[in-house]
Amino acid sequence: MDDEVTAYHECGHAIIAIISGARVKQLTLEPEWDDGPARYGDARVEWRVSNYSARDLRLRKAQTALAGPVAEMVYTGDPFHPAFVAEWQSDWDIASSELQPLQPDPQRLMRMLEQVTRELHQLMSNEPVWPAIAALADELLAHETLDEAQIRAAADFWLS
Repeated sequence: MDDEVTAYHECGHAIIAIISGARVKQLTLEPEWDDGPARYGDARVEWRVSNYSARDLRLRKAQTALAGPVAEMVYTGDPFHPAFVAEWQSDWDIASSELQPLQPDPQRLMRMLEQVTRELHQLMSNEPVWPAIAALADELLAHETLDEAQIRAAADFWLS
């Protein structure tokens, strides 16, 4: 996978997580190859669970999961459906598992996931979100791994 596309994907997760109130501890283009799915990048996000209602936390986690695929869609201009791109399957699965308790009917769950994706696309295509993603992606490409302070420094200029 292309490092530039991967950087935008991971930075999409990060910027939406930051906007949602989470801490992004690390971004990397050099993930550890553990027993999980094969990954070309990784975003380590920490949620302060006590800051949210259970419903709100589930929605924010789903948005953050789908933000990586949406960032790729915005970057490439390709209107893919996140459920049907193999590389995005783990993100789609995370979002689905977060929202399923809120919408147990499979058809309504699909509509809910698609609505979240559309809303993210609108949000992420515009200022200040898209420039924040692009600036953070530039930093990630330059350094390959960013810690929390580096992430905040790059994001805060656009999001403050």
